[in-house]
Amino acid sequence: MPDEEQRVSVSVTDGIADVRLNRPEKRNALDPAMFAGLVEAGERLRSDVAVRVVVLSGEGPDFCAGLDFTSFRAMTAGERLSASAQLPPSAGPAKATGQRAAYVWAELPVPVIAAVHGNALGGGLQITLGADIRIVAPDARLSVMEINWGLVPDMTGTQLLPELVGRDVAKELTYTGRVVSGEEATALGLCTRTDPDPRTSALTLAAEIAARSPHAVRASKRLLDLAGRVDLEAGFAAEQKEIGALIGSPNQVEAVTARFEKRAPNFEDGR
Repeated sequence: MPDEEQRVSVSVTDGIADVRLNRPEKRNALDPAMFAGLVEAGERLRSDVAVRVVVLSGEGPDFCAGLDFTSFRAMTAGERLSASAQLPPSAGPAKATGQRAAYVWAELPVPVIAAVHGNALGGGLQITLGADIRIVAPDARLSVMEINWGLVPDMTGTQLLPELVGRDVAKELTYTGRVVSGEEATALGLCTRTDPDPRTSALTLAAEIAARSPHAVRASKRLLDLAGRVDLEAGFAAEQKEIGALIGSPNQVEAVTARFEKRAPNFEDGR
C-alpha cells in the first residue's frame, strides 16, 4: 500500500465518508505523504455519487499538530518538502500542494464536517478551514502558528480565515500565533460549536444531513459558497437556477410525498 494511503484512511457507510488522518504516533503531522494522502482522498470522494457527507478527523490525541519537524529543518536550507508530493496538476484555484490539502475539502460537492480534538496547529488548523462545519472539543488547542517559524499561512489560511472571523481577528491570530481553546475558537467564529466528543457529534450530524435530499444539499452548498463572493444579482440568479432544477425532480417529489405520508424518504444519490 502506498505511503499516502496509509496516512489517510477512508471508509464510506450509508453515504457518510469517514476520513481520518492516520499518523497518530506523529500527532498526524504533515509530511509529503500526508499532503498527498489528503489530496488524493478528497479527489476520490469528489466523484463518488454515493457519498452524501464527509466527516474529517484525526486518529490519536490530535487532529493535526501541523508540519512535520523535518519540513522545518529543510526550510533552513531553502527546501520545501511539500513540493515533493507526487500529484497530478490541479484544475482548481489551489495549485500548491499544501493549499490543495486544505481546499480539496471545500471543492467537494457535499458537506464536509471537521471534528477537531487535541491540537490543530498551523497547517492542521488550515485543513479545517476547507470544511463547511467545524465541531471542536472545548479543550482543543488551535493556532495560526506559522509566525513562530518565521512564516505566513500558505495553505489557504490568509484567504479563508478572514471569512470566518473577520479581517481584524484574522490579523491578530496570524500576527501573534497565539493558541486559542475550542471554546474561544467558537466564540470567535473560527469553529461552529463545541462538543466533548466532536467525532461522535460530527457523525450524528452527518447522518442527519445524509437523510436529506442529496440534490438539495449539494445545491445548497453551491449557493452558500457563492455568498459574498459574487454580487447579489449573480447570487439571486443562481438561486433561481437551482430551485428551477429541483422543483418536480424525483428527489423533490419524494421529499414531498414522504412528508405527507409520514415516512422516511428514499432518495436517489445525486450529483
